[in-house]
Amino acid sequence: MATNTPKADAESTIQRNPHPDFKSVEASRPPFSQTSQFHYTQTPQPAWTPGTGANNTSNLSTPHREIDPYAEGRPAVHNYKLLISGIAPRPIGFLSTISEDGTSTNLAPFSYFNLVCHDPPLFVLGFSGGMGKAKDSLANLLGSKECTLNIISEDYIEAANFTSINAPPGISEWPLSGLHPAKSKLVKPDRVQEAVFSIEAKLVETREWESRATPGKKTGVMAVVEGVRFWVREDAIDEAGVLIDPAVLKPVGRLGGITYGRVTEAFELPRPQYEEVTKDPEVAKLAKPKTDGQLE
Repeated sequence: MATNTPKADAESTIQRNPHPDFKSVEASRPPFSQTSQFHYTQTPQPAWTPGTGANNTSNLSTPHREIDPYAEGRPAVHNYKLLISGIAPRPIGFLSTISEDGTSTNLAPFSYFNLVCHDPPLFVLGFSGGMGKAKDSLANLLGSKECTLNIISEDYIEAANFTSINAPPGISEWPLSGLHPAKSKLVKPDRVQEAVFSIEAKLVETREWESRATPGKKTGVMAVVEGVRFWVREDAIDEAGVLIDPAVLKPVGRLGGITYGRVTEAFELPRPQYEEVTKDPEVAKLAKPKTDGQLE
């Protein structure tokens, strides 16, 4: 089922959409490029050497503004808008859940989502609000202790976004989106057939957060889930079952406001090995003991 109706009020408060007439604004933009294909480029500065620093130093003299998240008169929604525009791009966890009694399903995207460990495979999800009045996705997860995580691709981004609709309780997002449910192996919630990569997962633990501005008010829940089965489309995975081809995955990330970003180009940048790079005497000179004030 969809999230409960208070979601509509929250959206009007957040005012995520900055355009009074979005369709008119969208019509003024160039069409989505169907010909832009995923490809690799060089790094921004292939000739970079240790100790060189940033490629662009022209903004070093531009001052930074200090912002106190708990400043008097600063509403929490301002921190929300700031963080989702600055912590970007964020992966999107497309969460499929089912109620404990198996009668109600829910499908919704979450950009408070990420991978936190590979052994065991652990993922974190963030839900707004507390457990006492948990909306459908969280209520289902707490009840059944199962879910599937589906990675959103540009091939079905409109359908995935539509599942965030503030439909009333009892209305399923699946038919509204037109997406196809596919049976899972170890958990009850269906996975999304259109997803190139899906993960069956089981709830490990939750933690509820309390507001700093309004003590006693529950404002968020963190859920940690463990992946127990992976599903990858055959044309996207290598023979060893190790690497997913980004050109097939075509992942979409979340930016601030109502903005999404696609991945069409990438570069590869190996991680340095200390023993190797310090063979260069000039690099070895940069290797100094850590002191207070230095980054860890």
